[in-house]
Amino acid sequence: MITVDEYVASASRGDLPDGLPGPLEALWYEVRGDWKRAHKIVQGENTAEAAWVHAYLHRKEGDQSNAGYWYRRAHRQISTAALEDERRIIVASLIEGEETD
Repeated sequence: MITVDEYVASASRGDLPDGLPGPLEALWYEVRGDWKRAHKIVQGENTAEAAWVHAYLHRKEGDQSNAGYWYRRAHRQISTAALEDERRIIVASLIEGEETD
């Protein structure tokens, strides 16, 4: 599996790593400015991880009601962290498999 540093560097370069799970791929596209593609990826998955990313995306969009629904589906509290910080927490959690709330 990829490290957090490798993931961040790949997004900076625009070089999508092979074999990323859907939620990480979605966040990669979001970092690159493609919110719609990121949303489409997680919308098609039915996992808590995808729901967490889905919640983040709607929070970033400014749709707090929809974000709240997806946080509940992810079994997570609604985040109050800065968006960039929340994204970093999600990425680290998905890569390292740690609870970083």
